Amino acid sequence: MPQSVCSELPAGVVLCIDDNRDVLECERAFLESFGYTVLTAPSGGEGLELASTHSVDVVILDYFMPAMNGHEVALELRRLRPLAPIILLTEGLGVPEHALSLVDALIAKDRLASQLLPTIAHLYGSARIALPSYDA
Repeated sequence: MPQSVCSELPAGVVLCIDDNRDVLECERAFLESFGYTVLTAPSGGEGLELASTHSVDVVILDYFMPAMNGHEVALELRRLRPLAPIILLTEGLGVPEHALSLVDALIAKDRLASQLLPTIAHLYGSARIALPSYDA
């Protein structure tokens, strides 16, 4: 990727909440390579704790997690960080409509690499984020 594209990207803070630590590490490495500061939490409770103590620009949230599912976490996130867009991740169908009403976008995990950056750019404000060029 050309250096000029990297220098146009923001230093926004993204909170990733997923019970799969491999997914968290992939999200962290991917987003950090584009200049984001990434906070990770392996549970809904830990994610909410981070959201209550850090300024967060975007939240990436797994739906299917033990203890607290994505719907329960999204409800509390809306209280803690009402302006932070929430991107809900899922491995398949089965996300109830009431959960979808709380989030700003839905991405299937098998499309994460191709859809995550454009979705963040759209939600976080395309005026503040330049989409990366994949032609380099």
